[in-house]
Amino acid sequence: MLIKLLRERLLAPYGRLLLGVLVLQLVGTLASLYLPSLNAAIIDQGVVRGDTAFIWRTGRVMLAVSVVQIVCAAAATYLGARAAMGFGRDVRAAVFDRVLSFSAREVNHFGAPSLITRTTNDVQQVQLLALLSSTVFVAAPITMVGGVVMALREDVVLSWLIIVAVPLLVVSIGLLIWKMRPLFRVVQTRIDTVNRVLREQITGIRVVRAFVREPFEADRFGRANAELTATQTSVGRYQAAMFPIVMLVLNLSSVAVLWFGARRIDAGEMQIGALTAFLTYLVQILMSVLMATFLLMIAPRAAVCAERIGEVLATESSVVPPAEGLTSGTTTAQVRFDHVGFTYPGADSPVLHDVTFTAQAGQTTAIIGSTGSGKTTLVSLAPRLFDATTGRVEVDGVDVRDLEPEALWSRIGLVPQRAFLFSGTVASNLRYGNPDATDDELWAALRTAQAEDFVRAMPEGLEAPVSQGGTNVSGGQRQRLAIARALVKRPEVYVFDDAFSALDVATDARLRTALARETAGACVIIVGQRVATIREADLIVVLEDGRVVGQGTHTELLEGCPTYAEIVDSQRSAQEVLA
Repeated sequence: MLIKLLRERLLAPYGRLLLGVLVLQLVGTLASLYLPSLNAAIIDQGVVRGDTAFIWRTGRVMLAVSVVQIVCAAAATYLGARAAMGFGRDVRAAVFDRVLSFSAREVNHFGAPSLITRTTNDVQQVQLLALLSSTVFVAAPITMVGGVVMALREDVVLSWLIIVAVPLLVVSIGLLIWKMRPLFRVVQTRIDTVNRVLREQITGIRVVRAFVREPFEADRFGRANAELTATQTSVGRYQAAMFPIVMLVLNLSSVAVLWFGARRIDAGEMQIGALTAFLTYLVQILMSVLMATFLLMIAPRAAVCAERIGEVLATESSVVPPAEGLTSGTTTAQVRFDHVGFTYPGADSPVLHDVTFTAQAGQTTAIIGSTGSGKTTLVSLAPRLFDATTGRVEVDGVDVRDLEPEALWSRIGLVPQRAFLFSGTVASNLRYGNPDATDDELWAALRTAQAEDFVRAMPEGLEAPVSQGGTNVSGGQRQRLAIARALVKRPEVYVFDDAFSALDVATDARLRTALARETAGACVIIVGQRVATIREADLIVVLEDGRVVGQGTHTELLEGCPTYAEIVDSQRSAQEVLA
């Protein structure tokens, strides 16, 4: 997966930049390999013979070669960094776009913390590999091969030291990398765990404090953190052993070169400058091996991260857009559930069984039932947050699976069970569905949603700041702002998924009265728990264990649906309901 990711996302778009890196690294590396020979010439032909003119001439050549090396190295690093950063940007964008296409099923499968880690930390690891590959890894083999050639050019007899030192270093580092590879996947998994625990604790901080569970949560985070620390420490031990091994091999090789080279100099078979150049080439060769093995040390973790990224990119949404989707239907603002059934992946039994009813335009359709009866799942099928397992869901007379997703979503204004606001301002949240809405339209929506008073009470009004998730406002205020956001969009179909649960009875009544005027002509679907919220609906659908056990008006269901009558009796007396 790593090779495929680099080939498709790095080599294809940034081939010219990488070609430039290759050329610059080749020139720069050849220049660095030429310098020890020049230095040897200065020693043997200049210093030993006392030829000052030769030293100056060769010194100027060395200076020019050094400038070439520096310029090429800087330019190669710049081009490589541009390619690597662009690669990281493209991969993050690809993962983000794929996640946006997921249905709730795929998001639940991966989990939000894991998706965040894959989009940030995993991409960063592969991006680091791309950066080092386009700089260090390109130069390493050139230095290794060129260094061997130049070392042989200086002295062939001492070349056996290269044959011993290089394999010894490669085997030693290879064993460490082999030990580290399985640990990298564990590290990424435990980063997911830390993110998940921390996200749960931050999101549920009020619950934690309400139940005085701070010690328990601290211990839970401590365990996750300790597991991550232990794994990273194990990896760190292997990494810490790498540098001493390299230095040991390097120093032993240098000593061996000096020991055997000194004997050859004493025998008149080698010059001092040649020995100096050979020693420099040996160091360059071993350092290139070190750089290559350092990259190979990063490669296993990058490979694990690439696999995790590939899992996201290879996952297709269970909600598949049609090849040639329709943009309009034949009926205005009508939602029809035709023998709909739905089963969650891995579940033993369906959540919904043969659900059939029609929510008409200009009418309010309410759905009520006990907890777990499938109400939220049912209304989630209309905007295709899930796809029905059996049967059809039609909007405007067309199966939602045949409509273009944008055309479908533009017709539906959803207020979810858990109202969510984005960080920004009141105005930016309200304009989420209609960026062109005027301030007057925003105030009108707030007025209908019974949110005008508390927004006007804020010093900044529409520009009042809203924190992530809307945590700086109360639950009831958050719900009313979410309702106002849907009203600003002015869709053909309104879906209120238990969107009035945080409102008091008086506010609920005023809001429903205002909504009736504002949504006239639209199809309104309300999921409710309180009978008072849905009693005025034109059609009430009663669910029990995922099945429709009654349809009709409030009065009809009181007389003919025992389940509905039981719900009514459990909430208030018959006199209160009929009052």
